[in-house]
Amino acid sequence: MARARRDYTIVAENPEDVPADSARLLAMASGADAILCAAGDPFGEDTIAALPTSIRVIATFSVGTDHIALEAARARGIIVTNTPDVLTESTAELTILLLLGAARRASEGELLVRERRWTGWAPTQLLGTQVSGKRLGILGMGRIGRAVARMAGGFRMEVHYHNRRRLAPELERGAIYHSDAASMLGIVDMLALTAPGGPGLTKWLNAERIALLKRGAIVVNSGRGTLVDDDALIAALRTGHVAAAGLDVYANEPALDPRYLGCANTFLLPHLGSATLEARNAMGFRALDNLDAFFAGREPPDRVA
Repeated sequence: MARARRDYTIVAENPEDVPADSARLLAMASGADAILCAAGDPFGEDTIAALPTSIRVIATFSVGTDHIALEAARARGIIVTNTPDVLTESTAELTILLLLGAARRASEGELLVRERRWTGWAPTQLLGTQVSGKRLGILGMGRIGRAVARMAGGFRMEVHYHNRRRLAPELERGAIYHSDAASMLGIVDMLALTAPGGPGLTKWLNAERIALLKRGAIVVNSGRGTLVDDDALIAALRTGHVAAAGLDVYANEPALDPRYLGCANTFLLPHLGSATLEARNAMGFRALDNLDAFFAGREPPDRVA
């Protein structure tokens, strides 16, 4: 924001650090040439259509663009950019945290200590699942998925993945490709969802695919909440078919399905994937790089619409 204030005239600012609704976004856009928004700001078709004609570019402080109606922006001639690459490591680290937290029953252990119910070490207290040496399946082998695979190597995990297409060998780095998701789901001990979502992946992890997992498998999601059929995953958590789940993203967030709160075998975080000082600063600088390029008459490097 210091760089933005230095280089641009800020006509409106949202200092509350919370998403603005459509009405407020439109009011803030009055008199502006560009918008720097964040992942929670809803630029749906109606909002895009109602933007003032002065708006020429929207730079979103996120990799994901599902909060922006891209086709509506294209129809109005509004350029949209995002911030890829710079949050890869932080989100991959968070994915590993979800794996460890779910597998080692971290939420239950912390509550035991915080609520002063811990009476000392016991041989069978909160037995979890060891991560090292297990088979990890990854849905979505983009930048984040590949970073997760690399980090998983530190735990001697055997990495399997399902992707729209097979990676080149130098990107695969020994990971095993499955063109059919079913063949991957049947052999992995843990499943990480790192795909960016989209219509073709809505409720991808459904009851049918969960049934293919080994009993006692662990599922984590750092991609998009829409990747998961909540009814199916909650049912599997309750029966123990899925031993534990680590979730950082949710459908309809922040209004996550309240049934997750009643499942002790969940490790739940509030969408912290890119929440490091390093990543968030880099995201802001990347968004401003795109705005700088646009206003200098160059093609923005991260244009998505």
